Amino acid sequence: MGSIKNQMFSSYQKSEGLYDEIHDSNGEIKAIYKKLFDIYGEHSIKDYVKLNDKAKSSFFNQGITFQVYDKKKTQEKIFPFDLFPRIIGPKEWEIIEKGAIQRSKALNLFLWDIYHDKRIIKQGIVPMELISSSVNYLDQMNGIDPPGGIYNHISGTDIIKHNDGNYYVLEDNIRCPSGVSYVICNRTALKRALFGVFNHYKTCSVTNYAENLLDLLETVKPNGVDVPNVVVITPGMYNSAFYEHSYLAKTMGVELVEGRDLFVENDFVYMKTIRGPERVDVIYRRIDDAFIDPLEFRPDSSLGVPGLFAAYKKGNVTLANAPGTGVADDKAVYTYMPEIIKYYLKEEPILNNVRTFHCSRPDELKYVLEHISELVIKPVDEAGGYGISIGNRLSKKELDQVREQVKASPRKYVAQPIMSLSVHPTYIDSSRSFEQRHVDLRTFTVLGKEKEFVLKGGLTRVALQKGNLIVNSSQGGGSKDTWVLQK
Repeated sequence: MGSIKNQMFSSYQKSEGLYDEIHDSNGEIKAIYKKLFDIYGEHSIKDYVKLNDKAKSSFFNQGITFQVYDKKKTQEKIFPFDLFPRIIGPKEWEIIEKGAIQRSKALNLFLWDIYHDKRIIKQGIVPMELISSSVNYLDQMNGIDPPGGIYNHISGTDIIKHNDGNYYVLEDNIRCPSGVSYVICNRTALKRALFGVFNHYKTCSVTNYAENLLDLLETVKPNGVDVPNVVVITPGMYNSAFYEHSYLAKTMGVELVEGRDLFVENDFVYMKTIRGPERVDVIYRRIDDAFIDPLEFRPDSSLGVPGLFAAYKKGNVTLANAPGTGVADDKAVYTYMPEIIKYYLKEEPILNNVRTFHCSRPDELKYVLEHISELVIKPVDEAGGYGISIGNRLSKKELDQVREQVKASPRKYVAQPIMSLSVHPTYIDSSRSFEQRHVDLRTFTVLGKEKEFVLKGGLTRVALQKGNLIVNSSQGGGSKDTWVLQK
């Protein structure tokens, strides 16, 4: 490590076999990181601790928190943020951006098809049993035409860089993908702590997300509406992502509402205000399908709006994302993504899937059970990193337990090889030094009517525990500011 000469990185250990994002194949600092590396190296550890504390205070003062759930208790935590940013060059970003748009468009066409003609099923490319057995498939959506023809208005695509230097998609998130507010707040916190670093790089803005989101949501307004009234609906302040809900409403300049703030009359949706009822045309919802309307789904839901789904079926209100999109989040459906892209777009996938075994297929189940210590086992319908088992981290007893779970419910599980996520220098409080930590990237794609937008940055998530491959905040992960450099 001849290139490590400054105090900040003097104890940084580069592990062989891992793709280290700031070093080239010769172990030297990459050109796009060189200036940043030198600037950070001008600080002493003592200075950096002060800057790090300043960033933490910024998050605390803004109320940037999330909640971690377990069987015993729920904890609210400040979102961990690392001050050393990740940099993505324009050529690499172009591949990521095109790949994310391609997947989002293909998934939208797939959703339209499975709720209408079911051509992909009739032609034997995707089995009907796979769709009908998904917990997120809604029979109520069959034959419904969402305004503008868009189902997945907002998509979150989780991407990793493997040790072969190539990008792979780990999963697609199109129910209620979260995390975009952290992208913007990471940028704000870094500018407050180390504004000078931006003088040396031409980074793409991330603060235009809300503006673009609102613009594209307005393109999918119901027919006959000139200037749509947009709102964000939240389950309430105790939801783990409530900060994000309130942040997006504020930055879009729209109302943040709960179910009790809305009502339906004559199949139109209205918001209660001190000036009287106001019609609502587009609802960016952060409430799960089952809770949006107690008359149609869960009758015990106090979070939704009675009659909302009837208004949606009539085309009088847009719901973003559309109900029933979660079927495409199913990790078993993910295994068919290359075929889905080729079928609807007549294109080869730009971003590859990770090889995935679906345990409902007898031959693949047999392989998974025999090689379980070499695989990552994932429930098909969980999010947030919950329920994941990494084979080489488990004891024999734990492996046997996972085998039994998989055998009992094969449809519920997929398995993937243990991918080597790329690593990035990350400041670790406990050692007061920079160490390698695994990272991934969640991109945010917004689809409108004949328009699309990908946030030029995305959320780089960091597994803060040494060697950990699960980056989700719910599992103790943090994040970095992600710089996409301008061309």
